[in-house]
Amino acid sequence: MQGSFFRFYVHENHRHHGRLVWEWLLEHGNKLGMRGGSAFTAMAGFGRHHVLREARFFELAGNLTVEVEFIATQEEAQKLLDLLNQEKIRLFYAYTPASFGVINPDASDPPTAGDC
Repeated sequence: MQGSFFRFYVHENHRHHGRLVWEWLLEHGNKLGMRGGSAFTAMAGFGRHHVLREARFFELAGNLTVEVEFIATQEEAQKLLDLLNQEKIRLFYAYTPASFGVINPDASDPPTAGDC
């Protein structure tokens, strides 16, 4: 199936309407019918302000980046982008075309069209 690898980068303490944004993204990706999503905490990194942040015992929580990723169809990705625009959530993201599917699917797997 053709779609995209959709990755968002958010600060772990970034909130929207009182919810952590990475949780909000996963919840709404699920509601929009995406087949799966994951969130990962970074060990270290820097962003547009070029401040290096590292996971260290003595650092306060909330400074690191959480990467939230989805494999999505074009329609699913567009629905999520439309929702983010509507909610006015400012996020950095990466969007890469992807082919995906299930090897040896069973009856509970969603149908795939145009497998590789």
